[in-house]
Amino acid sequence: MIQKRITKPEVNELPLGQFEGPIELVETSNQLFEAVKELSKEKFIGFDTETRPSFKKGVIHEVALLQLATEERAFLFRLNQMGFPEQIRQILEDRSIVKIGAAVRDDLKALKKLKPQFHPNAFFDLNEELKKIGFHNVGVRNLSAMVLKIRISKSEQVSNWEAEKLSKKQEVYAATDAWACLEVFYALRAEGYLEELLHDLKK
Repeated sequence: MIQKRITKPEVNELPLGQFEGPIELVETSNQLFEAVKELSKEKFIGFDTETRPSFKKGVIHEVALLQLATEERAFLFRLNQMGFPEQIRQILEDRSIVKIGAAVRDDLKALKKLKPQFHPNAFFDLNEELKKIGFHNVGVRNLSAMVLKIRISKSEQVSNWEAEKLSKKQEVYAATDAWACLEVFYALRAEGYLEELLHDLKK
């Protein structure tokens, strides 16, 4: 039985967990081609974005990083360096590939600012959907704790995502967030929690 509520002390008692597979940093057209080829084969992928934090009122930065993860590999697209590639837009608009994230509305709004003609399809927002079936606590950290029994570090959340070179810690943090969304989804689907919600998605 998967618990549907958790406290901060309970989360903090869990062992640290992170994505352990290969992380592909995508900055060139060749890397983009390989990443898109791999992601296009998937039915479900984990999704997240990172934006450089602003510590000044009224200053908002554009999305710097887009993360898309399979169970085996995580792809980090440096949008601040390469823009919003058409091939990635096609994946995010593809109805046959379900993109799983947490609190995706703001992410999608930010991506739309980069490309107003972007029309996202087939997104499954864990935060919004799981509230419908009685989850009291949501968010990647809480869901990973309740479903995967791991504690995800958030130490890199407010780091500079526009840095010339991302640190290894930043790469792992970014990959973990997208991968964890996918793992939570798979675990809940296997336990039968998502049948009704996925039925609605296919309508």
